[in-house]
Amino acid sequence: MIRVIVVDDQAIVRDGLVVLLGLLEGIEVVGEAADGAAAVRLASATSPDVVLMDLRMPVLDGVGATEQIVAEHPATAVLVLTTFADDESIAGALRAGAQGYLTKDAGRAQLETAIRSVAAGQTALASDVGRRVFGRFASAEAKADGPKTVAGTLRARFPELTPREAEVLELMAGGTGNEDIATELFISRATVKSHVNAIFAKLHTTTRAATIALVREDGERYTS
Repeated sequence: MIRVIVVDDQAIVRDGLVVLLGLLEGIEVVGEAADGAAAVRLASATSPDVVLMDLRMPVLDGVGATEQIVAEHPATAVLVLTTFADDESIAGALRAGAQGYLTKDAGRAQLETAIRSVAAGQTALASDVGRRVFGRFASAEAKADGPKTVAGTLRARFPELTPREAEVLELMAGGTGNEDIATELFISRATVKSHVNAIFAKLHTTTRAATIALVREDGERYTS
């Protein structure tokens, strides 16, 4: 059973999410909160598997709450569900440690898949969020002298990566899962997993979301 708490400052949104999640097999809502500070307290009291987190809230916003929850409860995954998909919001959430980022136009199936993914330790990014992150890499590539591929630009920033690891990182940044990476690069899923673990070790990260946030932040410095 995946234990979830729902965090949103709008009661009608919380109520709707609680009802929706209650219809999903294997998912249990164990609490709800109207602001980030209450979410932090609730996470300590209930030890959920997943926190479904809004961003713009009173008292303590979603980024601040995410940072505290991830630091205090590393086994709990934070999945952002928000109206906002601007660069600042995405970067703030990922840097804080969120493992997933969806916008509120997500459908029931997408929300369910994202919850199950982050509960399993995977990353879940809405397609438009993945495109924004990937777009940062493409922009950096276009402005940079030297490498003329996104993977090449990543290797220039992170020379410790092998060419294949840079290709895997490029696909990860676009929100591509391991199975699709394997298909795209014509390698096995086990090989993809090995490359992902090597990337984590070399970049000193532990999750896909944290890796994407690190690379994106570096890209901003690279193009400034």
